[in-house]
Amino acid sequence: MTQIFRMEIPVPFPVETVNVFLVKGETLTLIDTGTNTDDAWNALVQQMGRIGHHPREIENVVITHHHADHCGLLDRLPRDIPVIGHPWNEPWVTQSPELLKSYQQFFAELGAQMGIPEAFMRKGPSLTRTLAYSCRRSLTHSVREGDHIDALPGFTVLETPGHASTHIALYREEDGLFIGGDVLLRHISSNPLLEPPCHGETERAKPLLQYNDTLRRLGDMPVLRVLAGHGPDVTEVRPLVQERLHKQEQRAQKVWHMLREHPMTAFEVCRELFPALYQKQLALTLSETVGQLDVLQYNQQVSIDTSGPHWVYHTR
Repeated sequence: MTQIFRMEIPVPFPVETVNVFLVKGETLTLIDTGTNTDDAWNALVQQMGRIGHHPREIENVVITHHHADHCGLLDRLPRDIPVIGHPWNEPWVTQSPELLKSYQQFFAELGAQMGIPEAFMRKGPSLTRTLAYSCRRSLTHSVREGDHIDALPGFTVLETPGHASTHIALYREEDGLFIGGDVLLRHISSNPLLEPPCHGETERAKPLLQYNDTLRRLGDMPVLRVLAGHGPDVTEVRPLVQERLHKQEQRAQKVWHMLREHPMTAFEVCRELFPALYQKQLALTLSETVGQLDVLQYNQQVSIDTSGPHWVYHTR
């Protein structure tokens, strides 16, 4: 019989902890890892010890997405164990020089488009800081929508982009169990984060549009319990999905009304939406702001004037 154990691992981010899951069946499989820090490693060793195991006994690792709090400890696990995830994780978890170069270029171009002041641009992109807690490790196996993982019988892989382009979840239809990474969290909303175009793409993805599609899909599924990447399990899945979608719609309309007052750059919108946060958490707040602008553009509620040095958003 398969047993699933949740372990709460400290991380050096505002969210403070991440949940990783040890699946004990015919093999021992870890889903997500925590950051590459001594505190995270010691917590993993101690909590696995309470279950009667040690990290060196792990036989497979599955990562839901490439963010450092979900894959960083890969560097401290045995080098010969399979590492499984979406194939688009590869440049992130290996810290590919090409990816880092493209991210720097993307950040510079985005900053100019969105009207970010030079003082903020000089600080550089937040990716550089979070990668210090990540890993340099390759996937050994990649999975896509509808695939199955031998070490996790009964689970189906679902592609769930939005929070990250690399995001997958694991769904067990027989009992409605959903191992969701950061798809749906009970007490906080997941941030759909801006990423540079990669994987052969020429334009950036629109993560909030992707994330809302993922939420709608989850809300239509007979999911009874979500094992979340942060915080407690989610059991009231559909009401929480509807609440998240409703709040996103309200925020998009708030942005529309702001632009109706006068046209603005994305940075100006961000500053008005998040006056207490934007200076400390520009990457998160700008991602949310651009997401709302993407939604409004998709719904043909705004247009963009790209003729000047910065893009300016107007209501239609």
